[in-house]
Amino acid sequence: MKFYYPVIVKQENDGRYHAVFPDLTMCEAYGDTMDDCLGAATEAAYDWIELELQEDEPELPSVTDHEDMNLAEGEEVRMILVNMRLMPGFDE
Repeated sequence: MKFYYPVIVKQENDGRYHAVFPDLTMCEAYGDTMDDCLGAATEAAYDWIELELQEDEPELPSVTDHEDMNLAEGEEVRMILVNMRLMPGFDE
């Protein structure tokens, strides 16, 4: 199963990058470069979704539309793809 969620990325004053998912509560990531940050964000989103799917009644949030986001200066939106296997050996 594939999940796409937007992530807001901003370069911090120390030069590192910080990513926040507006739809995944408390799901954040950091990286020394944009690529490192996006890789860490993908892992964080995977972990968040995997944990939610283990709940008795999982509730995955709706995806916020890019047009509805109020971005601050220096922030940009990227889409993160999380590909999860729901059964061993099964890929969509």
